[in-house]
Amino acid sequence: MAFSVGLRAWGTYVPPHVETAADVAARTGIPEDVVAHKMGLRRKHVAGEDDHCAAMAARAARLALERAGVPPESIDLILYHGSEYKEHFVWNAATHVQRLIGASNAAAFELYALCAGTPIALKTARALMRDDARLRRVLLVTASRENDLVDYANPRARFMFNFGAGAGALLLEREWRRHTILGSAVISDGTLSEAVIMPAGGSRMPPSQETVARGLHTLDVPDLDFMGRRLGEVSMPNFLRVIQQAVEASGARVQDIDFLALVHMKRSFHEALLDALGLRADQSLYLDEYGHMQSVDQIMALELAHARGVLHEGALVVLAAAGTGYTWSAVAIRW
Repeated sequence: MAFSVGLRAWGTYVPPHVETAADVAARTGIPEDVVAHKMGLRRKHVAGEDDHCAAMAARAARLALERAGVPPESIDLILYHGSEYKEHFVWNAATHVQRLIGASNAAAFELYALCAGTPIALKTARALMRDDARLRRVLLVTASRENDLVDYANPRARFMFNFGAGAGALLLEREWRRHTILGSAVISDGTLSEAVIMPAGGSRMPPSQETVARGLHTLDVPDLDFMGRRLGEVSMPNFLRVIQQAVEASGARVQDIDFLALVHMKRSFHEALLDALGLRADQSLYLDEYGHMQSVDQIMALELAHARGVLHEGALVVLAAAGTGYTWSAVAIRW
């Protein structure tokens, strides 16, 4: 029998507290219609006091397990591919998720690719399951609350004003004959490796009273002109290339795509990407009610598309993402 891995179930979680475009406009001085339409944010969920990344990931994981009707003890491996801004620094969130959901038989570790994480996690999990026949069920979990790291007074951080909070989980199962994980691809451009950073807190600039006083513990763009120029050169070509590579690795063509689950981005780029791929607007979902939740975005898009009846049996679904660093990733699923 040919090797096969399917997506058995998924789950999502968003905190109950919401900030609207009007709230962001009031904090930044940017007109509300610009926030809503150009930046692509009507509202977003923001983390509450107990909405830490591993805790949120566990909530999404419990929902996925409940939907699948399988016990947590049946999970063989947990991969956390969410934000590194979590309960603690230098800390494995995956083992904490294992503890929180009671997956006592699962190995657990992290895989990190920022906003490009979901396709890469699916690619990695499938490869691990091919390599190790003992892995029957693998749980991928992710979460983000990086809106905490955004300085709304910093104009260089403007493209991050849509950051929200949430979590997602994907339950993979060997020989599950629906929602089959197919080909994938990854592209990286290291010229952008330090395009977006938190200046302080790492080994180059350890945390101190001075770094806190100077506001160096939020995300920043040291050279905004370079980042804009370089992304203008490579972002669209790399999105198109990584999607094409993933689809062709699946034995299909770009024109066969039925649904595209994308990382949240400004509306104009989202529409331009669909147009370049020859896809209609109704072949994707725009997450302007959620904002950008790092590698949760594609899972939320799947959640919403399934709930709205957009996905049909046999559909070719592609998840595509880009993460600072800079990495582009895509994976195909035969629904």
